[in-house]
Amino acid sequence: MDWGPIRAAQLNAGNQLALFLLAANVFGALLILLLLKEIAPLWLLVSWAIAVTTVASVVVMRRLATRNRNRATASVREVRDTLFDGLALGVVWAIAPVAFGFTASGGAALGLWIVLSILMTASAVAMAALPLATTAFLLVLGITVSATLGLAVDPVLSAAALFFTALLIFACFVRGKALVVIRANEIALAERDETVSLLLREFEENSADWLWETDAQRRVVRASPRFAYSVGLDPIAVNGMPFLQVLAGPTWETGEFAAGLRTLAERLKTREAFRDLLVPVTVNGEERWWEIAASPRFDERGAFIGFRGVGSDVTEARKSTDKINRMARYDLLTGLPNRLLINEALARAMADAEKWGGRCAFMMIDLDRFKAVNDSLGHPIGDRLLGRVSERLQQLITENEVIGRLGGDEFAVVVRDARDTERLEQLAKTIIHKLSRPYEVDQHTLYIGASVGLAIGPRDGRTAEMLVRSADLALYRSKDAGGGVYHVYEPQLHVAAEERRVLEIALRNALQNDELHLNFQPVVNADTGGLTGFEALLRWTHPELGPISPAKFVPLAEDARLIAPIGEWVLRHACNEAAKWDDDVRVAVNVSPEQLHNPAFVAVVAQALAQSGITPNRLELEVTESVFMREGTGAVKVLEHILDLGCRLSLDDFGTGYSSLGYLSRTKFSSIKIDRSFVQGASKGVREAIAIIRAVVALAQSLGMATTAEGVETEEEHRMVQELGCTKVQGYYFGRPLPAHEALHLATRRKRGESVAA
Repeated sequence: MDWGPIRAAQLNAGNQLALFLLAANVFGALLILLLLKEIAPLWLLVSWAIAVTTVASVVVMRRLATRNRNRATASVREVRDTLFDGLALGVVWAIAPVAFGFTASGGAALGLWIVLSILMTASAVAMAALPLATTAFLLVLGITVSATLGLAVDPVLSAAALFFTALLIFACFVRGKALVVIRANEIALAERDETVSLLLREFEENSADWLWETDAQRRVVRASPRFAYSVGLDPIAVNGMPFLQVLAGPTWETGEFAAGLRTLAERLKTREAFRDLLVPVTVNGEERWWEIAASPRFDERGAFIGFRGVGSDVTEARKSTDKINRMARYDLLTGLPNRLLINEALARAMADAEKWGGRCAFMMIDLDRFKAVNDSLGHPIGDRLLGRVSERLQQLITENEVIGRLGGDEFAVVVRDARDTERLEQLAKTIIHKLSRPYEVDQHTLYIGASVGLAIGPRDGRTAEMLVRSADLALYRSKDAGGGVYHVYEPQLHVAAEERRVLEIALRNALQNDELHLNFQPVVNADTGGLTGFEALLRWTHPELGPISPAKFVPLAEDARLIAPIGEWVLRHACNEAAKWDDDVRVAVNVSPEQLHNPAFVAVVAQALAQSGITPNRLELEVTESVFMREGTGAVKVLEHILDLGCRLSLDDFGTGYSSLGYLSRTKFSSIKIDRSFVQGASKGVREAIAIIRAVVALAQSLGMATTAEGVETEEEHRMVQELGCTKVQGYYFGRPLPAHEALHLATRRKRGESVAA
């Protein structure tokens, strides 16, 4: 704390008894002069008395010089200077026992010791507020008196004098400490009073806060102008009105009170203290929100006499809170309920369905081809498209449904009453139909679609989380079916999802556990049937689940972000096996788009070539058309760097995906692989398939590329692709995928000039 005011209080207390101190010193010196005038030289006594009077007068004048000042603080130096006052008085009074104590006897000696004792007591009283001055005076005079008594009279009296001096010093210390404590409390109370005054002044200046008071009958008493202004009534008229009537306003007559007013009425009825109670109040036709607190009042006999409380207008804070709550529960882009509010609505629907024995439903909606719009036209167009989608969805729902956006291009519908299954399925069809119609956005005509997954509770899930999971599985099935359809959840979907989860866990350990291996399918010359190379095909044999189809685990690896390490393993092992073959036998390795979108893949290829020792032209990387659909990912640059290494590129599954004719002219592919679906269609005489194969062959020839027909299984199919102009053939007719040692044996037969078909 600040000790300045305490030191000022000590000095002020010492100044108040300054004249008493002067009178005590002068009167004491006069008494000793009268007692010792017969036994001591008069000039010596008078000189000593004058010295005492002079020193006492100087000390007192110093005190009185600051007596009338309004001192709020004092320095440490000012308090320490009082030490010299005590020392001066102690020294001048110590002359008396030294100069006269040894010659005095009888009544004179007794009178001397009595006068000195009285003087010490009086000085202790007068200077108690100044511990340094008092202690110095008492120590100097007390020690001198004690020494004189011990030498001139009796050691016992000397000890008594010392004890008396110690008592006086202790009493002065106690009184000085009490003065400090009292003054500290006074300062604390003054600060507290000032703080309360400031708070009350600020409270009075704040127009949003007011005080209120009621009597035992809950009627307003002593209404302040601020309270009357807050309720829009006259300060005189509001006195005597029921407090609830004042707050209820127009609803007082109808009795349709808000929940907050009912709670207030209950608290007033039970005479309980309350705080932070929110009450809606209508003032001049405008709804306001008040936060009130109050405590019951009792008289001296303990009888209840009413309530006294405070109130605050928190309308603006309430609006801010409502705005924050809305932002937390509504999507900023579309204005639809977001995931949080959808989950709350679904939980309420589930609770009502369980309570009344009914059914509710949950739909998950995912937009088809929306990503292509974002990638090609940019996110601003995509955002505006989502706004149009939300407008169409809002037109379809009734009071029975709640629609919201879960995030990205996913929407959801909560159906509170789903007992009408036909209407539920019709709603899903209508959503797909409406969302699939074209959109006009910024002079762009956009076509997207929608897939829907539907789950009915509590049949498909006893909790909201389970129902969402079921709808998600149904949506996953709709997407797998190509989109544009809806599916209702079936228990088999959960089995498939669990199988997928188990496979993903197993696949993460497949590399470490050496469960993956490569098979090699021969690729032959269409005219001679001679071996030109092998395509490396990944296989997985689980120790418990057995062989697992690539159609299952390859998409799973792509979704689980495992395709990069697995693809790197395939590339390295394929190159190592190719190193055992002749130098003109190539190895083809399928590469995922995810690998090509990583610039570091070029280094992976270079390391695989360097470690295996094969020449780059023996490695052929097969890519699909989907690699070109993601703009700005750098896949084309990665392919160019791979070509710079000397490797060959093959476009796999040509014609089954998005058109990539533009990329054929910019990327130096060595060959185009014709999908087996076209080969099988052509073998059955399908004219479109035959025309496509001829067109691909003509296109490849014009660009200086080879063509490889996949899925050739019979001699007739072999002759057909020969006639259509394909340069290379791959299929079961020439060999199934072979283990590494059998592929090496087949390459050895090639050295002897044997045909692969043989």
